[in-house]
Amino acid sequence: MESSKFELVINLHMHTPYSDGSGSHAEIAKAALNAGLDAVIVTDHNVWVEGPQMYYQDGARRTLLLVGEELHDRTRQPQKNHMLVFGTYREMAAYADQPQRLIDAANRAGGLSFLAHPVDPAAPAVKENDISWIDWDVQGYTGLELWNSMSEFKGLLKTRLHALYYAFFPRHIARGPYPEAIQRWDSLLAEGRKVVALGGSDAHAFRVRLGPLRKVLFPYEFHFRGINTHLIAHEALCGEANEDATLIYETLHKGRAFIGYDLPASTRGFRFAAHGKEQSAQMGEQLSAKNGVTFQIRLPRRTECRLLKDGKPLKTWPHHEVCTHISTEPGVYRVEAFIQFAGRRRTWIISNPIYVVK
Repeated sequence: MESSKFELVINLHMHTPYSDGSGSHAEIAKAALNAGLDAVIVTDHNVWVEGPQMYYQDGARRTLLLVGEELHDRTRQPQKNHMLVFGTYREMAAYADQPQRLIDAANRAGGLSFLAHPVDPAAPAVKENDISWIDWDVQGYTGLELWNSMSEFKGLLKTRLHALYYAFFPRHIARGPYPEAIQRWDSLLAEGRKVVALGGSDAHAFRVRLGPLRKVLFPYEFHFRGINTHLIAHEALCGEANEDATLIYETLHKGRAFIGYDLPASTRGFRFAAHGKEQSAQMGEQLSAKNGVTFQIRLPRRTECRLLKDGKPLKTWPHHEVCTHISTEPGVYRVEAFIQFAGRRRTWIISNPIYVVK
């Protein structure tokens, strides 16, 4: 695990007044600095904003703000098939009416495409429609947003009272991705696809008025201390925006990443690797099962951890910090860890897979 020391913490999927968010790019950068993030990726709806992509600094601290896009067919009612596109450095809305066309255009531009909030159920109590992903015949996308903070919040809104409660006590929201999203991801992996999983905040920083009271619901900084995507890069950030953007996108593309719910406790320091007789692999990589494979898991603290093979639990450790397991079987291996927080067991870490082949 010595080659995996360059860990970057990023938050992605958020909005500004260019679509339906309330905070400027500079305000988002300030919140990211306060939360200690290495980078954020802003994704306004159907608009790519040129100009604000750069490093923002406060004393010795700095964070890189990147600009992507969240795209969907605006003429479709109800909305479906939202897609996050990163790294194209150009407007992609002209392709948004057809998901496959959009994926192909993003690939041609050297960008990445992720299916946004693939499970996003309706919430009739607050008049919100189901905006899940439905076009599962598409090919060639980079991955999917397995855990979306605001989609999870939406799924808890059985009544307007629930909406009020969770709006004022947001630390009680996050429990884990929708089981249907995890099942879909495991099914795609079982088909032999390398599908990278991300965690996204979908931050808007909603400004509301209750009589004379004004409040920002789910401020950016709250999101930035919650569900993040952690990258394990091959080198450190150098401080040059374009070079570091390339490093971040290359690492995302390779799937050298895990989802960490950092509010209960920081997930920095989690590692998942596999070692064979002649080669080793980290998340997003593959190695041969010949002569056996030793999996090594390191957690930032003692907690519940399990290793899964092809979507099914293979080994569970109830209260460990370092876990090892030996296997000779090909398959798709990934890790989930759980933590007790705010009165319940919550998902804490979800790794991307290591692929073991014959």
